[in-house]
Order: sequence, then structure tokens, then C-alpha cells
Amino acid sequence: MKRVAQVAKIIVGILFIFSGLIKLNDPVGTEIKLEEYFEVFATDVPALHDFFMMLVPYALAFSVVLCVAEVVLGVALLVNYKPKTTSWLLLLIIVFFTFLTFYSAYFNRVTDCGCFGDAIKLKPWTSFGKDLFLLVLIVLILYKRKEFRPMPTGMIVAVATVASLGVAFYAIRHLPILDLLPYRVGANIPEQMKPSEEMRYKYVFEKDGKTQEFESFPTDTTLKFKEMVLLNENAKPKITDYRAWTDEGDFTQATFKGNKLFIIIKNLKDLNTAAFPEIRKLVGNLKGKDVEPMILTSASSDEIDAFRKSQQLSVPYLFVDATVLKTISRSNPGIWLLSNGTVKGKWHYNDTPTAETVMERLGQKTP
Repeated sequence: MKRVAQVAKIIVGILFIFSGLIKLNDPVGTEIKLEEYFEVFATDVPALHDFFMMLVPYALAFSVVLCVAEVVLGVALLVNYKPKTTSWLLLLIIVFFTFLTFYSAYFNRVTDCGCFGDAIKLKPWTSFGKDLFLLVLIVLILYKRKEFRPMPTGMIVAVATVASLGVAFYAIRHLPILDLLPYRVGANIPEQMKPSEEMRYKYVFEKDGKTQEFESFPTDTTLKFKEMVLLNENAKPKITDYRAWTDEGDFTQATFKGNKLFIIIKNLKDLNTAAFPEIRKLVGNLKGKDVEPMILTSASSDEIDAFRKSQQLSVPYLFVDATVLKTISRSNPGIWLLSNGTVKGKWHYNDTPTAETVMERLGQKTP
């Protein structure tokens, strides 16, 4: 049994470190996921609506604490640092995760728990099964904790804590070190909006109490339709919700033509206006060059018009869904450079590029 507990310790430790590091790479992504949970609980539990909505502004802090805790507890477990305390904390955090994934799966409310960030997408019931598996292992570790001799490894745990916080704060003040999103540099957006192969379905019908499946839609009108199931899930487009428009119509395809420098303004509520002097300078220095600056925003036309006037930013704008903008850029404002639909650059407002850098990314030298 001790040997089984040792194996369980290694599995749990590695999975917690991996999960924590993946999320630390993009703490803003975990923040968005926590906000989604808070809003769902606020709706589903009306009596606690105000409490859950009160937590929304602190979602980023919760994200950092949660992700750092995963890494540190994983390291502490592997190096036998305070086995009793570590085991109980692991049990507490896995019970929390198991509740979230069960809620997501059973009520179909948050279809992607974000357990492994954007690196590995798990279906709700798969996530719940994974957490149940970890829960069993952690209970075993807790039961056998006295057989794990405490080691003077506090310095290792301290270094893991500082390093984890460093990764988190770097990603928040810049962008994820490893961009796993479909709008990353090098990706071609129009291609990502297409299925990788022809999508295949099976059609499930019922007749005389018996279920029948067909590869093509049957013509028998006595069959009762039950569901249509996608057979090759991996063929689904990576991007399904990108659309840009104005009051005059759809301009999605226009965003893929030529060189476009998009200024991402997700909303005006938490927009860092101190970044706009540098952005204005960039826009001014790009005049006369083969690149068109443009704003993508989810704000209303009245709001964005007033904002452009206050910032003396004479740049046209298109509307894009707020959730899509959060996926494109973890920064508000953010800068996104496309050339014929291919992403050539993406920057946090703390790293606003020069016009020379932009033109170099487009393969054009400036005089």
C-alpha cells in the first residue's frame, strides 16, 4: 500500500504542477473563467446573487492565488514538505474543483472548466472524472501521510512560490509566455474558421421502440428523429464566433484584406487610458504606410465615438463580440497586427510597438 501511495503522490504532484503552470501562463484566461462561474452562480442562486457578483472584481487575484497554490502544493507533495498540511490543502482544493466540474457537467452551465487552460480542452464529464480520480488518490495520500517522512525542503517550496508569482505577474503585465489561443501570432484566421476536413455525422432515429443509426439522413417518414451526432469532433473549426460589423453591415472578410493594425478595446470600464499616448504616436507614425489602423470594440457607438474624440484618435472602428475580444487579446487595450488574415504580431499595451517594429513584422523595411 505504501508503494501505491508513493505512485499516487507522484501522479498528483505532477498533474497539479502541470495544471498550475499552464494556467499561470495565462492567469487572465483563468480570471475570465472564474468570472463566468461567479455569474452562473449569481444567476442560479438568486439569494446569493449580490455575494457572487461582489467577487467578480477580485477574479484575477483569485486566479493568481489558485494557480500558484496548485504549483506550490504539487512541489510540496513531491519533496515531502509538511505532508500533513500539504495533504489536507490538496484535499480541500480538489473537493472545490470536483464540485465545480460536477456542477458544470450536471447542469451544463460552464462547458469548459479550464482545468488545463487552453492547452487541453476537456468535456465537462471528462473533467469531473479526472477530478474524482485525483480525489481518490489524494484521500489515499492523506491516509498514508504518516509514512512520508517530512523533509527540510522549505527553500524549494519558497523558490517555487516566488517563481510561480513571477510567471503570473509577467503574463498579466505583458502577454502569455506561450500563446495557445487560436488568434496567436502565425495563425491564419480565415483558415481557422474552416473545418479541417469534411464534417461527418450520424443520424439517430427511433422506430417501434428501437433506436436506429444512419450515416445519411433517411427518407423513411415513419422514423422519429432523436439526434444528430458529429463523428469527427477534431474537424470542427478552431474559430467559430469571430465576426466584425458596423451598423451598415458585416465587415468580417474586410478585416482579412491587406495589412491591418487593430487596436483592441474590449470595454471602456477597465480600459487603461494611460496607454493611448503611445498608441496615438504609433498610429501617427504609420500614416502613409501600407497598414490601416482600426479599432475593434464591444462598446456602443456613442461610447466609442466619445472616447475617440477625447483621445484625439481618428481611427475607424468595427464592433466585435466582447467574449471574442477577450480571446484575441488578454490586454485592454491590446494591439493585433494582421496581414491578409495571418497574425503577424500581438502586443500588450505595456509593450506598444514602434512603427518600425510593425513594418518589420510585415516584412517591410522603413527608410
